[in-house]
Amino acid sequence: MTTAIVVGSGPNGLAAAVTLARAGVDVTVLEAADTVGGGTRTSELTVPGVLHDHCSAFHPMGLAAPFFEDVDLTAHGVTWRWAPLDLAHPLDDGTAGVLERSLDATSVRLGVDGPAWRRVFGPLTEHVEDIFGEVLRPMLHVPTHPVALARFGLRAALPATVLARAFRTPQARALFTGAAAHLIHPLTRPGTSAVGLTLIAAAHRVGWPVAEGGSAAISAALVRVLEAHGGRVETGVTVTSLADLPPTDLTLLDLAPDVAGRVAADALPAPVRRAWHRFRRAPAAFKLDLAVEGGLPWTDPDCARAGTVHVGGTMGEVAAAEQAAYDGTMPERPFVLVGQQYLADPTRSSGDVHPVWAYAHVPTGYTGDATEAILNQLERFAPGTRERIVGTAVTTPADWERYNPNFAGGDVITGANSLGQLVFRPRPALDPYATGIDGVWLCSAATPPGGGVHGMCGYNAATHALASLRH
Repeated sequence: MTTAIVVGSGPNGLAAAVTLARAGVDVTVLEAADTVGGGTRTSELTVPGVLHDHCSAFHPMGLAAPFFEDVDLTAHGVTWRWAPLDLAHPLDDGTAGVLERSLDATSVRLGVDGPAWRRVFGPLTEHVEDIFGEVLRPMLHVPTHPVALARFGLRAALPATVLARAFRTPQARALFTGAAAHLIHPLTRPGTSAVGLTLIAAAHRVGWPVAEGGSAAISAALVRVLEAHGGRVETGVTVTSLADLPPTDLTLLDLAPDVAGRVAADALPAPVRRAWHRFRRAPAAFKLDLAVEGGLPWTDPDCARAGTVHVGGTMGEVAAAEQAAYDGTMPERPFVLVGQQYLADPTRSSGDVHPVWAYAHVPTGYTGDATEAILNQLERFAPGTRERIVGTAVTTPADWERYNPNFAGGDVITGANSLGQLVFRPRPALDPYATGIDGVWLCSAATPPGGGVHGMCGYNAATHALASLRH
């Protein structure tokens, strides 16, 4: 029987393990931490009974990604929940750009920008499955849906600040730019429209749901699928070298290139080692978890109904903050992603005390304290926030790296999303998952299609590994 070891139990490691196990491979997953999940963990970080997601929070790809659609997480214990509104982006005049699951409802809300919003996102939403089937694979492939891919690619290639000018109002421009800022890259660069287009098209097709009980439910479901196919997970096992592993037919590494390079050591071919050494890290996340009595007192009432709130002001302010973080300067007014998962999933709250998940984009390896900068941004659009806080937990860039070595410098997306790395990640190669070592494959978010909880890096790598056995 073919055997495999997967090092790392993040969503990509588990997706790789499940893919191999479903193909009849005897799979063991080794995880250094005491619990599985990588970025999909949930804990009581602030006060008892209040549940906070450690990293990943909202999961449009949990329903839209081909791997998760095929596995069907709902059949294995995941219950999806939606907030009344998917996204709001407040501005200083007391208004907000608002994203609803319905394309029509969002277009109506955006007024004069409604027709333009429909022109940009209508075709993408209609063909989202075809588009995701293309963009969630290595960039270099023969497309199955060339027309849909070309329609997406023409817009995705634009800088986000350029595509945002398709809209006239500050609300619509901010709404798109905030979604694009999930890329954690200067929004004036080519290719930075891609993530904004993807996330908004997913929202209009399936929404931005959360997993009931926290993102850890996704990890638990994947473990159940793995075990149902004969696989197993061993926690508390740190792998520092390939020599630590028992003989096996396949080894898949859910590790960032720098971490994988240390594990592979001299077995790694010199050209691969040099390419991985050049792999550039993304700006960091500085996370502030809050337990808030009564929730945040947003000025705009729609923000109090939105699962995600993008706090950063106008398109220009968001672009300036992202540029500063990329350049190594802490923005005075950082872009802050705010998660109010409890609006969709009340089981995360304790009475009237609710979890608020917030993180700012800061420079790689930032050693300062961004707490006040984040709170100032919250107070800007939700005055009185400080008076409602009954518990806090801070995760600095250094804390992220201790939490997960893949998050070196606080880079929670495993690699900068420059145009070169979007096309050739983690290195220029016909097979981006191959390490140059026979039987050893890379399956982390450093590989295509990149960061996010979609499992496709692991699925794609496992598919390539299985194909190698047939040659």
